[in-house]
Amino acid sequence: MIEVETLETSSLGDRSYLATDGEVAVVIDPQRDIDRVLQLAQQRGVRISHVLETHIHNDYVSGGLELARCTGASYVLAAGSRVSFDHLAVADGDVLSVGEMRLRAVHTPGHTHHHLSYVLERADGEAVAVFTGGSMLYGATGRTDLVSPEDTVELSHDQYHSVQRLARELPAGTQVFPTHGFGSFCSATPTSGTSSTVGEQRKVNPALTLAEQEYVDTLLAGLDAYPAYYVHMAPINRQGPAPVDLSPSGLVDPAELRRRIADGEWVVDLRERTAFAAGHLADSLNFELGDNLVTYLGWLYRWGAPLTVIGQTEEQILTARRELVRIGIDELAGAAVGTIEALADGAPLRSYRVSDFAGLAEAMARGPVRVLDARRNDERARGGVRGSQHIPLHELAQRLEEVPAGEVWVYCGSGYRASIAASVLDRRGHQVVLVNDFYSNAAGAGLEDRTAETAGPPTT
Repeated sequence: MIEVETLETSSLGDRSYLATDGEVAVVIDPQRDIDRVLQLAQQRGVRISHVLETHIHNDYVSGGLELARCTGASYVLAAGSRVSFDHLAVADGDVLSVGEMRLRAVHTPGHTHHHLSYVLERADGEAVAVFTGGSMLYGATGRTDLVSPEDTVELSHDQYHSVQRLARELPAGTQVFPTHGFGSFCSATPTSGTSSTVGEQRKVNPALTLAEQEYVDTLLAGLDAYPAYYVHMAPINRQGPAPVDLSPSGLVDPAELRRRIADGEWVVDLRERTAFAAGHLADSLNFELGDNLVTYLGWLYRWGAPLTVIGQTEEQILTARRELVRIGIDELAGAAVGTIEALADGAPLRSYRVSDFAGLAEAMARGPVRVLDARRNDERARGGVRGSQHIPLHELAQRLEEVPAGEVWVYCGSGYRASIAASVLDRRGHQVVLVNDFYSNAAGAGLEDRTAETAGPPTT
């Protein structure tokens, strides 16, 4: 009996898969921390014979090469991938026989030029599932602007035809297993659902419900900024990632922590955002440990700069380390563990206020308030707090001079990005108020302006 197991990496919005006939298995698009895959294979009592990549990934460092080396499996990539290591190159129509399974490669360009989908078939050729990588997603398709600006339009048309081909050639009941689309910035537009079939996608996927030019225009209009660390991922994956190291980082004492902060190094506090607001080391930055950590720390981090993290426990440090190696941040300069009071070692802590949209409405009723919107452009286009200044979080470090001196209230969609922005502004000496609230509550507080500009000075 053929089964497909899912390994979800919610922090990156990606999924990897293990397909097995009960004795032998293939792995599709594995993440960097391959211990999860090895543990799953051991639990199922199966041998991994092949590791398949749908494409050279732009959003994470692949664990495929190391997994293949550890297991002796064949490492399968699309012909033309231009990698620096030995692998098995496959092209459109090639079939891999693995026990009772067959995997048929289908060239589905769009997300990349050489992108492949793999149709999982029984020995008699009956299609069971299709691993679609960044092609057919759930109610969406993979973005087409990660290769180069010059290729984006061409790849957008390719993406349309690729999804059309899958829908045309595969039975309606074929299960669809994409790699991206669960919050990943590799999705061109938001996805919907956690499972689907080809038949269901024929009804809802824009590449199957819109005419070609309408689909392309819609896709291009929906493309917004993506994390800055993406530029490093494909080169690392083509070169061949080094074996992953998840061992604990060396601990630093309070004196060393102060020295690093004084030298302008990145010191990141992983604590919950309201705890950070209540008291933190001066000039440290708040990236709360959770699903958003890797995306936004990776987005804002200056690649290669020394990075020290602060956590309440060593377990938090290990969790952060696992998240960061997934995007190639392999070396931590060190870690500090303990209460913030102990780590301050007598030095005064900084703090700032926390409120919500109702509190912001009350403040605005009393008089002029400076408000900063840290959301993305696509979010701002749907409206914002009236009179607010819009600077997306990923642009804030380069646009700090645009934020007037004095008190500033900071909001985003949920409070997470606002907490990062607040720590950046606090580092520059601003008096900050963190709006720790969901933006959906702004309308109820009477604050929303549907015609808000995407940029501009704050109302004071």
